[in-house]
Amino acid sequence: MSKKKKKYYTVWKGHKTGVFEKWDDCKAQIKDFKGAQYKSFATFEAAKKALKDGPKDYIGKSKSFKSELSAEQLKKIGQPNYNSISVDAASSGNPGKMEYRGVDTKTKKQLFIQGPFEEGTNNIGEFLAIVHGLAFLKQHNSDRIIYTDSKTAMSWVRKKMCNSKLERNAKNKPVFDLVDRAVKWLKENNYTTTIVKWETKAWGEIPADFGRK
Repeated sequence: MSKKKKKYYTVWKGHKTGVFEKWDDCKAQIKDFKGAQYKSFATFEAAKKALKDGPKDYIGKSKSFKSELSAEQLKKIGQPNYNSISVDAASSGNPGKMEYRGVDTKTKKQLFIQGPFEEGTNNIGEFLAIVHGLAFLKQHNSDRIIYTDSKTAMSWVRKKMCNSKLERNAKNKPVFDLVDRAVKWLKENNYTTTIVKWETKAWGEIPADFGRK
C-alpha cells in the first residue's frame, strides 16, 4: 500500500490566509467564505511561493477561452487596446459583500482595489471602479483608456449620477460615502479618458474579473 503524499494548502482568500499543512485546517478557512481562493501544492516551498505571488498565476490558468463569434465578427471587433486599464467589481449577493479593482489590461497587475464592503451591489461597484480609474489616470497624467464590462456603470458615469435603487442604511454607509465622493469628483473634474465596453463575447472575461463565476 503506497503512502499518501503530503500536501500543503495555500489560502489567498479565506477567514485566515497562509499555508496550511492539513486539509481540515484549510477547509476551516474557506468554509462559508464567499469567493475563497485556495490551491494545494506538493511542497511547502511551492505553497509559500504561491502565497507570495498571489492567485492569478495559479488559479484558472487552465481555462482557455474560445469565442463563439464568427471569424468575420471577430475581425470587425479586433483586439483589445493594451494601452489601457480594466476595471471590474464583484458582489456576493445583490446586495451583498462588494469589492472592486483596476488592473493593467495586458499584465493584469493590480493598480488599485477597494473592499470588500459589507453591503453593496455589482452596479455600484462597477460605477465606483470606473470613477476610481478616471481619477487614477488623471493623477498619473496617463493617456490610457478604461475598459469596463458594465453598460449600466458607463451610463451612470456619463450622467454623473449613481442611479442605484439600494436604500441607504448604516451597513452600506461606507459604500455610499464613496458614491457621494465619486459623484462629486465627476461634477468637479474634467477628463479626456475614453471609457470603452469590454467585448466579453470576443475576448473572454475582463482582465480585472475576480474569477468567481
